[in-house]
Amino acid sequence: MREDTARSRIVLRNTLREQASPYDLRGDAHAGLSSTPKTLPSKYFYDARGSHLFEMITRLPEYYLTRAETEILERESGRIVEAFRPRVLVEFGSGAARKTRILLDAMLERGLLEGYGPVDVSAEASRNAADALTRDYPHIRVEGVIGDFERPRDLPFAGRPRLMAFLGSTIGNLEPTHATSFLTSIREEMTAADGFLVGFDLVKDIDVLERAYNDEAGVTAKFNLNVLRVLNRELGASFDLDAFRHRAVWNAVDSRIEMHLVSVVEQFVRIPSIGLDISFAAGETIRTELSHKYTRESAGGLLQASGLGLESWCTDRSDRFALALARARSV
Repeated sequence: MREDTARSRIVLRNTLREQASPYDLRGDAHAGLSSTPKTLPSKYFYDARGSHLFEMITRLPEYYLTRAETEILERESGRIVEAFRPRVLVEFGSGAARKTRILLDAMLERGLLEGYGPVDVSAEASRNAADALTRDYPHIRVEGVIGDFERPRDLPFAGRPRLMAFLGSTIGNLEPTHATSFLTSIREEMTAADGFLVGFDLVKDIDVLERAYNDEAGVTAKFNLNVLRVLNRELGASFDLDAFRHRAVWNAVDSRIEMHLVSVVEQFVRIPSIGLDISFAAGETIRTELSHKYTRESAGGLLQASGLGLESWCTDRSDRFALALARARSV
C-alpha cells in the first residue's frame, strides 16, 4: 500500500499565471503619488520586513484586535462549526494560518475535517502553512489557490460543505464599494451548504482606536515607513525616511482610521524608473492605509447589500471586535 505522505495531500494552484497579478508597484505608485491627495496601497507594506513588523504589531499591548478575535474563536468555534457542519475550511488571505487552527480543531473534534483551502497571494506563505497543517492533521487535504483573494473565483472543494473565513479585520481596509464587490463575489461562489465567517473591528472609544495605530514603541510607525523602503529598493526612489513621520487619525465622518506619512519639510523626491518627480509641501501627506470600523447595523447592511444574510454576531467580552456568521441569501 502506498505510504500517505504529507506532501502528497497538498495541491496549490497558482492563478497569478492565469490572470493579471494584483501587484503592479510601478503603476500603483505612479497613479497614487500623482493624485491629490497622494496615496499608496497598503498591500505594499508586506515585504519580508513589513510582514515581520506586522507580526510584532499583533503582539503589542495597544493592538487589541488579534487578542479579541482569538478570544471569540476560542469561545465560539464549536458553535460556529455546529451551525453549518462544514467538511472544509476555505480561508481568504490566510497567511500563516495561525488562528485557523482553532476552527480546524473544532471541525476535527466533531469528525468533520476533510480539507483546508487557503486563498492567498503569497506562494511561500501558502506552502509553509500547507506543510505545517498536513504534518499536524494527518488526514487533511490542502487545496490552495495562490492569487488575489479580493477577486475570488473557482474556489477549492466545490461540492463539499464549506466554511469560508475572512479573519482579522482586513474587510476594514476596503472602501465600502470595494468591500461590497468582494463579498458579492464570495456570495456568487457559495452554495446553500456553505457558511461565511468574517471579522469586523468595531467603532469604540477614539483613544483606544488611535492608540492601536500609534503604539508607544513605534512599531506601527516603522511598518508605515516601510512602504517607502519598498519604493526605494524596487523603483530606485529617493525617499528620505527621516523626512517623513507616521500619523494615524480617526475620521469620524467615514468611520475609519487613516494612516498617513507626513512630509516633515518641503522636499522633492525622484522615482526615475517610472519617470516621476514629486514635490511635497511641509505637512503634506501620503495616505497609506484605511481601516474602517463597523457597528452591528453597518456590518449587517454590508452583508445584506452583498447577498449575504447575517446568521449570528459574536463579540469579545469588551465589545471591541466581532465575528459575523452569514449564509448566502436566495436571489
